[in-house]
Amino acid sequence: MASPPPSTAPARLVVLVSGSGTNLQALLDAIGDDPEHYGAQVVAVGADRDGTGGLERAERAGLPTFVCRLGAYASRPEWDAALTAAVAEHRPDLVVSAGFMKIVGKDFLAGFGGRIVNTHPALLPSFPGAHGVRDALAYGVKVTGCTVHFVDDGVDTGPIIAQGVVEVTEEDTAEGEAALHERIKEVERNLLVEAVGRLARDGYRIEGRKVHLGHVGE
Repeated sequence: MASPPPSTAPARLVVLVSGSGTNLQALLDAIGDDPEHYGAQVVAVGADRDGTGGLERAERAGLPTFVCRLGAYASRPEWDAALTAAVAEHRPDLVVSAGFMKIVGKDFLAGFGGRIVNTHPALLPSFPGAHGVRDALAYGVKVTGCTVHFVDDGVDTGPIIAQGVVEVTEEDTAEGEAALHERIKEVERNLLVEAVGRLARDGYRIEGRKVHLGHVGE
């Protein structure tokens, strides 16, 4: 599977958020007033609930926003179809899950498969799921980190784009999990910005579990 050939126009990003939107802000800061240099621009921000910090950041930046609340639909497939339609309206080249805490379904994957970028606070395939930091600490690892990957139909199982390493120190205990998580988030923001920029500027292809960055056909 390959991306479309790179073009001179910045890639269109739809960013999905659930919380404070720090990853979104990192992307907005990197793009700044020069999307051509970065290679991409955020064209819309969506959320799974109202009143998130991420939506507020988007509104301050003058970006279109939308909300698809799971509870507003009779079933999860209906929610997934609505989210798919809302994202499709903005014609994204890439969809960035920036702290989006919902698992997308078959309609969304059918519409945007191979173009959905997600982050995870552990070195996949180790410690997938909602408690990657806690699980890594409990296992006693000496290093952990974060992963930027494409989304597939599993939980944190998609092809890996990039990874960053964070050392686990003697001070990192279960009680101090939040401090380790904050150090991981700092690396995660930079890694996401770098990975999305490279995907947008250089193109990519997915062969099995491998993601190759660079112009298609090179």
